[in-house]
Amino acid sequence: MHRCRPGPTSPNVGAVGVPLEESYWPADPSVEVRDLTVGALLREAAAAAPDGPALVEGTVDRDSRRRWTYAELLADSEGMARGLLSRFRPGERVAVWAPNTAEWLLLEYGAGLAGIVLVTVNPAYRPKELAWVLGQSGASGIVMVPDYRGSPMRAFLEEVRPDLPQLRDVILWDELPELVADPPATPLPTVAPTDPAQIQYTSGTTGFPKGALLHHRGIVNNSNMYTSRLEVGEGDVYLNPMPLFHTGGCVQGALGCLWRRAVHVLVSPGFDSALMVDLVEQERVNVIVGVPTMLIAMIERPDFAQRDLSSATTALSGGSTVPPELVRRIERELGVRFGIVYGQTEASPVITQTRLDDTIEDKAETVGQPLPQVEVEVIDPATGEIVPTGAVGELCARGYQVMTGYYEMPDKTAETIDADGWLHTGDLATMDERGYLRIVGRLRDMIIRGGENIYPREIEDVLFTHPGVAEAAVVGIPDPKWGEVVGAFIRPVAGAEPTEQDLFAHVRAHLAPHKTPTVWRFVEAYPLTPSGKIKKYELVEQYHLEMTGSG
Repeated sequence: MHRCRPGPTSPNVGAVGVPLEESYWPADPSVEVRDLTVGALLREAAAAAPDGPALVEGTVDRDSRRRWTYAELLADSEGMARGLLSRFRPGERVAVWAPNTAEWLLLEYGAGLAGIVLVTVNPAYRPKELAWVLGQSGASGIVMVPDYRGSPMRAFLEEVRPDLPQLRDVILWDELPELVADPPATPLPTVAPTDPAQIQYTSGTTGFPKGALLHHRGIVNNSNMYTSRLEVGEGDVYLNPMPLFHTGGCVQGALGCLWRRAVHVLVSPGFDSALMVDLVEQERVNVIVGVPTMLIAMIERPDFAQRDLSSATTALSGGSTVPPELVRRIERELGVRFGIVYGQTEASPVITQTRLDDTIEDKAETVGQPLPQVEVEVIDPATGEIVPTGAVGELCARGYQVMTGYYEMPDKTAETIDADGWLHTGDLATMDERGYLRIVGRLRDMIIRGGENIYPREIEDVLFTHPGVAEAAVVGIPDPKWGEVVGAFIRPVAGAEPTEQDLFAHVRAHLAPHKTPTVWRFVEAYPLTPSGKIKKYELVEQYHLEMTGSG
């Protein structure tokens, strides 16, 4: 039960310099939440900058990269909308199963104009995962590539299609030109800002993923708040390596660029560190985004120091823990101002974000303050009471951007969004007296050793300062005596060979004994979710299999 607290239009005490005593940040109303849809936003951008460059399909072959102006992007998206409406009705759900291509974006914009709900599907899915998403969403159709990176996607679909009676239409990627070449002159429907726009399936770190139903108003306004704080300017060149089936790609990037009339350089068909460096140099990119693993891979390239990346002014990361030393390293080696976002799919997705002129300490150690119009509190998970500033609790958010709910999952929705409209993120955080937040871990990731709570993020940050550590993931390892002990999975810097003894001494010099890992493993790579987060439960499973000799 939440106690009464100020309404969402209360003065933002943290913003005017009055120190907070409780971990509660009222919604800042200084930026308007507009009643816009995806299609209306695209039309505004095309009207404002019809001849401005809008989209570059960032493929390896520089000479064959396709390009669109804003007027061309709108025309092709309206053609896609009419083509879709020749096969589907407004409100129906249509899945897209493909890697990053320009057509993916045209499908997103076209579906938005047509009032069709886009179901985003990871191209790495296997038959069981595909069947779950298509069946659970009730998709009437799917637009897909027949194969990708050795995965026989068309064969996978044929395997599961007998169990999907509602799936009446399959459109292969090479059929899209025919679909939009001569669409009927059907008037496009009126789409409301509160209408559903997408079903985005969560990473599914435990069990099958849940489909977050996102509405136009949420994703459109969130992308505006995000790019505004990132200071993306009109005509800036924005490099987007994030998968389009994830909100980092199709909301922050695809919609954020429309607000700023920016040039959206889409890394196609997916992230590649060499291609990223090429695109920054060749397309004169100003804004670079990516999860930490992407940025690390870029700056670790052997030719990195020899490339002309001087056009870059801004870098942004999020999606998983951003170690403080990585922030400092990116600013130093790229010569950019760095920003960090924190959020989750259910919040459309950004909740908090640092500012580019924040201190290096705030950018390295916090995830910034809440975006405008977003209410945030940190509560005691057991009582629901707001905790004092500086105390650890669960971060909750409320505002325009919260999802409608998990599609066709009312019980799961009720577990995540309470009766007062608060989205319970499941993330453990602290808020300081200025409203800056620190993420210390997940409720489920918290390690309880002998009754003491240990937060993996704190240990990971210390490990990352060791010169031999490229990445670190800290997990709880079941133990019959302590309940759990601390385990660390280390990816060393190329050419470095840190030892357990070295790392133990390094952590012990900075943290209390009970926080120092007693289980150490060295890895070449981590199992990752589609959004770039480390699947920590798989690391625990791997350790268990190793110790039991099974698997």
